[in-house]
Amino acid sequence: MKKLTPAILLATVWIATSEFVRNEFLFKHLWVDHYASLGLAFPSEPVNGAVWGLWSLLFAAGITILSHRYTLLQTTGIAWLFAFVLMWVVTGNMAVLPFGILPYAVPLSLLETFVAAWIVRRVGGIGSNG
Repeated sequence: MKKLTPAILLATVWIATSEFVRNEFLFKHLWVDHYASLGLAFPSEPVNGAVWGLWSLLFAAGITILSHRYTLLQTTGIAWLFAFVLMWVVTGNMAVLPFGILPYAVPLSLLETFVAAWIVRRVGGIGSNG
């Protein structure tokens, strides 16, 4: 557990930073424009950032759990499927997903997930399979 706590925290910081850069600097205009086309305001209050921080922590914890059983690539695939693909299905179903971001968001989210899984395995001292 001594190695896992720093691993989870470092992966959380990586995930939160990746999400922030992607959604605040790279794609915010797409989100804002899409929400405006729906007659909605894009939610960007501090509480929304706090919830994304919690999401990042939970994602890092989930990656840690998966890392104990699966290889690096398997962990990446499973975690990405459950964190991102399901999120896109839900937000797409609610019509709040600007589908134009997906060609960029898919590879960036895969990279985010891979690096987080690598951090967890490396810093947490979890196996070397994968």
